[in-house]
Amino acid sequence: MEISDPQEMEGLRSELQKAGVFVTTMEFIYNWGRSSSIWPLQFGLACCAIEMICTAGARFDLARFGAEVFRPSPRQADLMIVSGTVTKKMAPQVVRLYNQMPEPKYVITMGACAISGGPFKQGYNVLKGVDRFIPVDVHIPGCPPRPEALIHALVTLQKKISAQTTLPREQGDVSNRAYDKGDQHYPVPQLGAHDIVPPFNPEVWHPEPVRRDS
Repeated sequence: MEISDPQEMEGLRSELQKAGVFVTTMEFIYNWGRSSSIWPLQFGLACCAIEMICTAGARFDLARFGAEVFRPSPRQADLMIVSGTVTKKMAPQVVRLYNQMPEPKYVITMGACAISGGPFKQGYNVLKGVDRFIPVDVHIPGCPPRPEALIHALVTLQKKISAQTTLPREQGDVSNRAYDKGDQHYPVPQLGAHDIVPPFNPEVWHPEPVRRDS
């Protein structure tokens, strides 16, 4: 029996649940398991890392959301929380750690420094946003953001994971980039004679065109 009407399908599912029969899909179970057991990478860059540590403590208890297992190895983690200022000297290490994480993997930028350079934006040694080199899923503004903001970002990421499809079947489906492109390894920047080389990764970031008023 094939049911194409979503409302009719929802009504049938509701009636079956009253009888103790739960109907779901393998994709729902798969995404539920992934979103409920996120393993962040255990590292911090600057003062935002203190707020991240507080989030994992007893007062805010990140364990309630299934993300308390901070892994010491990138090969055991699927979430990178960029917590703090990313200097050009540190950028190659951040990209290298991201490449070592297995797919599917996600990134949360925590604080104004990780998003855009923050108060150090005009400094010659600070990267103006880590999204110039690796794809970012959730941004957390603030200087520094409170632990509640990180929890909100994690819940937002969980919703994004739950909405992903293994294979997009209809227009508008949010697929996982790992299923579309496979395991992605992005170029690791290096310190050149005058600046970081390359200055950005064209696969994930494009500079705005310069507009000059005549």
